[in-house]
Amino acid sequence: MTGKRYTDDELLSLSGIQHFRFCKRQWALIHIERQWEDNLRTTEGHIIHENVDDPFFNESRGDVFISRAFPLVSYTLGLNGVADIIECTRSDAGIFLPGFDGLWTMKPVEYKRGKPKIDERDAVQLCAQVMCLEEMFGVRIDEADFYYNEIHRRLHLKITDKLRSLVSSLANEMHELFRGGTTPEATGSNCSLCSLVDVCLPRLTKRKVSVRNYIGRHVQDACTNDC
Repeated sequence: MTGKRYTDDELLSLSGIQHFRFCKRQWALIHIERQWEDNLRTTEGHIIHENVDDPFFNESRGDVFISRAFPLVSYTLGLNGVADIIECTRSDAGIFLPGFDGLWTMKPVEYKRGKPKIDERDAVQLCAQVMCLEEMFGVRIDEADFYYNEIHRRLHLKITDKLRSLVSSLANEMHELFRGGTTPEATGSNCSLCSLVDVCLPRLTKRKVSVRNYIGRHVQDACTNDC
């Protein structure tokens, strides 16, 4: 990191880092151009999160306290958002939390619709949540959990220095593109999984065909067929 601290007006959506890792063009269409289309995957994701995103529903289970829809911010990363769940466990190695007796460790738990990914798109989002908590509470958190709805189980994520560096790098690049209002070309191979494929028009950007030539060719084809 460069040591820069962002202002409230400069904060970007933390959840966007997952989009950014999946496809930078998808992220820009959503967060710069403000375009969005739901498909089956995103709709299922909304339904799953309805079960956990209730800020007024917290619960205690012995030495574990669960806080839902927990607000997060990092002025170093320039990101803010909401964690599905923060799981606090009573521990002598923990910290004081306002309103609670004793010492507590903190761990985010992120709910996902599908199954574990082969890339880091989920990992960078959860790591960014960890980095927000570390900045907010002055703690060190070395692991966090996913709950994947498709396989109905939790998986642990080790928060390594390599993963932290990746999150910092991605956050910096997000801010650079956002400041420039730049929407990158489509370069990924996940277009069939993207809810914005009909908005993105990836074939156009991948082939570097100019819009003028594209429109002109189709107008010419239409005239030929009608004449």
